[in-house]
Amino acid sequence: MAVDTVPPGGWKEQRRAARVSFDRAIALRRSPVSIRAGMLPWVPFWMALGIGGWFSIPFEPGVWLYSGMVLVAVVMLALLLRLGRLASTGRIGWSVVDQLRILCLAVLLIVMGGGLAGLRSHLVAAPILDFRYYGPVEGRVIKIDRSARDRLRLTLDQVVLDDVRPDRLPERVRISLFQPDPLPIPGQRVMLTAHLGPPPGPAEPGGFDFRRMAWFERLGAIGYSRNVVMTVEPARSGGALALHRLRMRLSAAIADSIGGQAGAVSAAMMTGDRSGIAEKTNEVMRASNLYHIVSISGLHMSMLAGFVYATLRVIGTAILGLLGRGSGRVHKFAAVCALFAAAFYLWLSGGDVATTRSFIMVAVMLVAIIADRRAISLRTVAVAAIVILALTPEALLSAGFQMSFAATVALVLVSGPWQRVSSKWPFWLKPIAMLLLSSLVASMATSPLAAAHFGRIAHYGILANLLVVPVIGILVMPMGAIAAVLGLIGLEGAPLWFMGLGTRWMLSIAEYISSLHGATTLLPRPPNSVVPLLGVGACLMFLGAVQALKASKRLEMTRRALGVACVIAALTIWVIDERPTILISADGDAVGIMTDQGRSISKPKGGAFVVAEWLEADGDSATQESAAARPAWSGPNNARTAIIRTPAGVRKIHHITGASAPGMVDKLCVENAVIVSSEVLSKKINNSNECVIIDSSGDLIELWLIDLSNYLTSEIQLMRN
Repeated sequence: MAVDTVPPGGWKEQRRAARVSFDRAIALRRSPVSIRAGMLPWVPFWMALGIGGWFSIPFEPGVWLYSGMVLVAVVMLALLLRLGRLASTGRIGWSVVDQLRILCLAVLLIVMGGGLAGLRSHLVAAPILDFRYYGPVEGRVIKIDRSARDRLRLTLDQVVLDDVRPDRLPERVRISLFQPDPLPIPGQRVMLTAHLGPPPGPAEPGGFDFRRMAWFERLGAIGYSRNVVMTVEPARSGGALALHRLRMRLSAAIADSIGGQAGAVSAAMMTGDRSGIAEKTNEVMRASNLYHIVSISGLHMSMLAGFVYATLRVIGTAILGLLGRGSGRVHKFAAVCALFAAAFYLWLSGGDVATTRSFIMVAVMLVAIIADRRAISLRTVAVAAIVILALTPEALLSAGFQMSFAATVALVLVSGPWQRVSSKWPFWLKPIAMLLLSSLVASMATSPLAAAHFGRIAHYGILANLLVVPVIGILVMPMGAIAAVLGLIGLEGAPLWFMGLGTRWMLSIAEYISSLHGATTLLPRPPNSVVPLLGVGACLMFLGAVQALKASKRLEMTRRALGVACVIAALTIWVIDERPTILISADGDAVGIMTDQGRSISKPKGGAFVVAEWLEADGDSATQESAAARPAWSGPNNARTAIIRTPAGVRKIHHITGASAPGMVDKLCVENAVIVSSEVLSKKINNSNECVIIDSSGDLIELWLIDLSNYLTSEIQLMRN
């Protein structure tokens, strides 16, 4: 006869032990990452916060700050590992653990983002020329491009400068050519006489800092040459530059076959070589909001990879259908081939940062297809962003990175509704409608960023993109891919003709749109806080919720409301911001005063690049000559005088230049006067009641240390290299 036995401690204790064991088993399953769903898209967001924070610091963080960042990261990592154990013992509920994990992970990723930016900055460190140099320059040509002033430029490495120690030699220099013929080829070692100087800083406080971009490109000096480029040593066979020369020959072949600016633009879209595009063409492309097509981006890479993938999948499915077999894994084979095609296009286009970023995005999507994952999702976009930010944190600040990911995220968000609607449409209408929709969505997503970075709104840009982008996707990029294949047997003529036809259509639309009345509106440069606020606000509004926090509807509503507030704050700051009344160039060769007619420049010549930056930041289309004709300044060309009225009274500003400038100081230096000169002036300020002297000497007296009226202290903006 069976006898029931009572377990030690009783049945109640047994059930409690079983429940604890079950909870521990669940804990083991949840402990790695209990909040996986919805978390991945937020990883690059938190990394970006750390990277942006590092770049916002006005000085290089020292060892103490980096040590503090490491300490915070260790503490957050330890908490992540410890929280699971606390939950498994029942001390903390799993809902609280999930929220604490999100907080710890966010802080960890923010700190990691800042650390990656600092590490990258130290890894690319290279000497920078810290003085003005004129003399012979010798180096190897590694890049040929065209400047904004429509001049060809050479980028040299292995640089040799006369009487400059090897440890002070820049790793790379960039030289604009006034005499581009004969033009060298990449890999040649050349010599020329050039003017060189350190990369310039911002034209005004808070302006675009070219030095930062030059630092990460290891560009230690820039300059120009009016002399002929002489070849010292021919290009060596083999190596990476041999592939670069092959790419340049392909570019020249495409440009010559198509001809004109259409050929130059076609070559740029296929090889990334924009040296043949005239600045006039660039300007009409900007005015019509089509300039992004000239620059190889995710649009080109996705169009090419999509064409290869779709073509091979259709052909493979048709062949297997004729053989009486199922489609099988044709889509994976097509994705692999598209991945190789994208990699070839990456090489063909030169493999710069923007193109590499586009390749990573497309490659992640193709790998998702191969791994039977969703190709179009925020997860794949997030993986691409994580890889790019980890390898090149400085890309976060570039317009290309921001606009490409804004467009991609917007397309992903509309892909779900599009699939539900398009399933009822005829098959022949879907590709055309998809191209039109993608053009519209991408244009709307990138327009605010384009306006902030480039200071203009192309009012007919959406129309131009709707007319052009489908042609690029249906005709230009497919014909370029076909030409690349048929070029192996010498039959590239026909596809290049069709490619040129599509490119000419694009240029004709760009010229027509740019010629329309009111095609563009110039905008003043926004404060530096506007773009970060727009980005943070958009992410808070549109990124999906973390799975562990979905139960809190109030938290979700708060997140989205905060995003809306960030966007409104950014636009408000932009609208109410006022441009500086007075701007002084770093070299003292230009002074600009804001008037009712716009900024009036002290001289029609001098400081051309800086003045152009000022006017562009003002949202002013005037040239320096026309801006100098505006009322404000009077007197001879070497001694210009302007009178401004302030709450403290009338003040005179004198801009003196040339060899006679030092002799004018005694006459002009009266109380409350401000003297600006491009020369070194011997007379210095004796007390706060005398004039303020701003010259080009190294011991410049900073304005905020001088007892001026609050008006002048806040309004005069001065930048020094």
